Amino acid sequence: MKQGIHPAYHQATVTCNCGNTFTTGSTKEDIHVEICSKCHPFFTGQQKNAAARGRIEKFNKKYGIK
Repeated sequence: MKQGIHPAYHQATVTCNCGNTFTTGSTKEDIHVEICSKCHPFFTGQQKNAAARGRIEKFNKKYGIK
């Protein structure tokens, strides 16, 4: 690798709007995110399946699947 052309690598602190913090490697020292795995509905199990079921029923109705 060439010397002097690569950015500095830091142990970054990631902070979510929900208050969760964790560390990771990055070229930035501090990272602020809006949503993380602690507050995302998919990972917390609070995701609503009703919308998905509605799309499935619409598909089945459209193509005559019973």
